[in-house]
Amino acid sequence: EVTEQEVLAWALPFGFRVLVFQAFLEMASEEAAVTMVNYYTSATPTVRNQPVFIQYSTHRELKTDNLTNQRTHGALHAISSAAVHSGNMASGGEERAFAPAQSPVLRIIVENLFYPVTLEVLQQIFSKFGSVLKIITFTRNNQFQALLQFSDTVHAQHAKAALDGQNIYNNCCTLRIDFSKLSALNVKYNNDKSRTFTRADLADRRAGAHRVALPPYGATAFPLPSTNTQVRLPVVPGSLVSPPRVALQMAPPAVHSVLLVSNLNPESVSPHCLFILFGVYGDVQRVKILFNKKENALVQMSDATQAQLAMSHLNGQRLHGNVIRVTLSKHPVVQLPRGAAGQEEQALTRDYAGSALHRFKKPGSKNFNNIFPPSATLHLSNIPSSVTEDVLKDLFSSGGFTVKAFKFFQKDRKMALMQLASVDEAIEALVTLHDRQLDHNQHLRVSFSKSTI
Repeated sequence: EVTEQEVLAWALPFGFRVLVFQAFLEMASEEAAVTMVNYYTSATPTVRNQPVFIQYSTHRELKTDNLTNQRTHGALHAISSAAVHSGNMASGGEERAFAPAQSPVLRIIVENLFYPVTLEVLQQIFSKFGSVLKIITFTRNNQFQALLQFSDTVHAQHAKAALDGQNIYNNCCTLRIDFSKLSALNVKYNNDKSRTFTRADLADRRAGAHRVALPPYGATAFPLPSTNTQVRLPVVPGSLVSPPRVALQMAPPAVHSVLLVSNLNPESVSPHCLFILFGVYGDVQRVKILFNKKENALVQMSDATQAQLAMSHLNGQRLHGNVIRVTLSKHPVVQLPRGAAGQEEQALTRDYAGSALHRFKKPGSKNFNNIFPPSATLHLSNIPSSVTEDVLKDLFSSGGFTVKAFKFFQKDRKMALMQLASVDEAIEALVTLHDRQLDHNQHLRVSFSKSTI
């Protein structure tokens, strides 16, 4: 019962010539075919709730008659008319995947932001598909987002088709791309958040900014399917892919990996609970609760990128009933107490370097793919086969947490999702129950999930 219209809808953004129903699409060019296959490999289309798989054919061209051509053009006209009639917008406010873009402006969301993404990185990636005129970056709903304007709508279509779902760096910084409702961007100043590449006369508001050409990038990141070029980014041994080098040939600003956490509940906070919570976003090296001001603490992460990640996700969250504030500290490291320090002061400072509970010590760890903001749904892993749903529910309930829903992973019962009453409860549960021993040699692993049950 699938119609030609539904099949043509997938190919419309890429350009095609002829449809022979039930199997074949001849595209306008080989490049368009490569772009379409690569796009739908990572975003499998469905029709009537059935997945459809798109592959290359051994046929070089399709032999068709006039009747087939008339049906193809009729179906194409019907799709285009429907798109125009609906204003190219689906009911939820997002543009239809098959509708021709009416704007050369793309809206870009970067998920799993483990390394900073700069204007220069976006410009270098997207300029492979056409002339990039303007870029504006901002943070909304705890997500890094950007608006990027091409000189032509077709360039925007090709970039979206090729890059949507790609990772900028290995296993992180995933691009989610849609067409924007805006037809053009208005950039008043060139700075770290916005840039126009069409006007050199705009004031450059970056600190200490000088007009210096961007250096070339070093090591290969992801291939771009619609071209024969690759974006090149530097690699640091022992890590994933390092963040881009400083765009301007100048010494980088002093950015430390130490965070100042304030407005803590002094009656409940401990170095261990801060180690567990901040450890969701990086490997915590040291924690110090200030002796004379116990509502404040210093948390030292492994590097500045992890510190930024923890700050962006945890600032404004509630811990032990208090809304905590997380900012960058002026201290380059957390100092351990000297020998003359009292026993209480010694207990308020902990060194976690080399801890077995570090989530990111292995380069390429799958944990890099599972960094999400605090949520009411928790991801549980390392569950022994002997532990049942009731046992896990009782474990959380006995800790004072309200279990709203629970689900084992269908293909792997070592993992499950647990939905609690609120984000605040989920934070408390993670701090309390992460690394809880479930049998003689297995400990529960708890993290935040982007899923709901």
